[in-house]
Amino acid sequence: MAMPKLAPAPAAHDKLKALGILALNGMFDEMDAVGVLRYAITEVLPGDLAIVSSFGADSAVLLHMVAQVDPSLPVYFLETGKHFPETLAYVETLKTTLGLSNVRAILPDAKDVLRFDPNGDLWETDPDSCCHIRKTEPLEPITEQFGGWVTGRKRYQTTERGVLPHFELTSDDRIKVNPLAYFSDADVVEYRQAHRLPEHPLYAKGYKSIGCAPCTSVVAEGEDPRAGRWRGLNKKECGIHYDFSGAIANPMTAAARHTLWKDGAFIADPFKDWEEGANPSEARYVHVPLPVFLANRAEFLANPHPLGLLVSPGEKIEDVADDLARFASVAVRFPAFSDGRGYSTARLLVERLKYAGEIRAVGDVLQDQIPHMRRCGFNALVVTHEPTRQALIENRLPEMALFYQPVGVTEVPVGTRPFLRRVS
Repeated sequence: MAMPKLAPAPAAHDKLKALGILALNGMFDEMDAVGVLRYAITEVLPGDLAIVSSFGADSAVLLHMVAQVDPSLPVYFLETGKHFPETLAYVETLKTTLGLSNVRAILPDAKDVLRFDPNGDLWETDPDSCCHIRKTEPLEPITEQFGGWVTGRKRYQTTERGVLPHFELTSDDRIKVNPLAYFSDADVVEYRQAHRLPEHPLYAKGYKSIGCAPCTSVVAEGEDPRAGRWRGLNKKECGIHYDFSGAIANPMTAAARHTLWKDGAFIADPFKDWEEGANPSEARYVHVPLPVFLANRAEFLANPHPLGLLVSPGEKIEDVADDLARFASVAVRFPAFSDGRGYSTARLLVERLKYAGEIRAVGDVLQDQIPHMRRCGFNALVVTHEPTRQALIENRLPEMALFYQPVGVTEVPVGTRPFLRRVS
């Protein structure tokens, strides 16, 4: 009996529905990993499929299968800049041994790393943001080029992956293929030994799941194989994977998750809210309320980590004029749409105090305000209001040509004679 075929890409991703994925999952034996992979490559998404590999402890097994079916399949490796040297050497070993001809490295954006993680220690305090700028953000534009991609995920690795099928339909109508979904640790070891595949140099040392060096540790006998990833933290995934249940990660695009609008896009935000009682000498990537900064000025100035400043209505930005260079970002709070005092704060920062860093609007930020905010010097916005988010994404903000309260020397107030205006 001939196997059913799905329409070729790119039309395939637009038409595939959950029912079609269920049918695909019913076509293969649980352990027929090569069959799943071959059908995905040749029938489901021919020429429109790629694989993302960590080149970790189990990667040789799936990559060996890829080499059997199509050694020219694009294989993407997230070169986060935080890998073990042994992992980087292992990439070259597997390329040569398996004859993989299309391995491509994905690097994080250098500007994001410089802005969010200038000291390379973001993983210590905010591993989610570290993963985001080094993995999720760089990978997303790559996966958008394909109708689907292959992963090495397995059900046994964590309880969150216990419902993992061979084929998944993502929220944006792409297909995720998991050929090893039903493989156990013993199955992986047996396959590796049967085909005499090179072992990751760290595997014999107790590293059963290998990611970035700072966030990977040895796994003890009887522990979950992924217990050594982000040990001691409430974190189990790096954010690039999600399944049909949404249990692993929220199936949303990066733009939908972000609230910081800057340089024409919603981007990852390294800054967090200040928490009452936090230690001023250890704070990092937080917007410190102005009164808190003044009360602990010496400690904050001695703190070597990046900091921001939060200014609320009624607070005088002039009180910290001499210390503005200390802050990578100044957040001006708009508690309500009708409270316009934040505009004056931004103008003072730009025009009188000559602050050249990030000035962001936070709070009740709506699309009608944004043209005014930009005129006054705001170059970043924290936006949670969904219609405003869409207006920014679609570039359909209101425009202004008339000004009752002009900014600078170029705008002319309504009802005046421009030639009589004095330039200060």
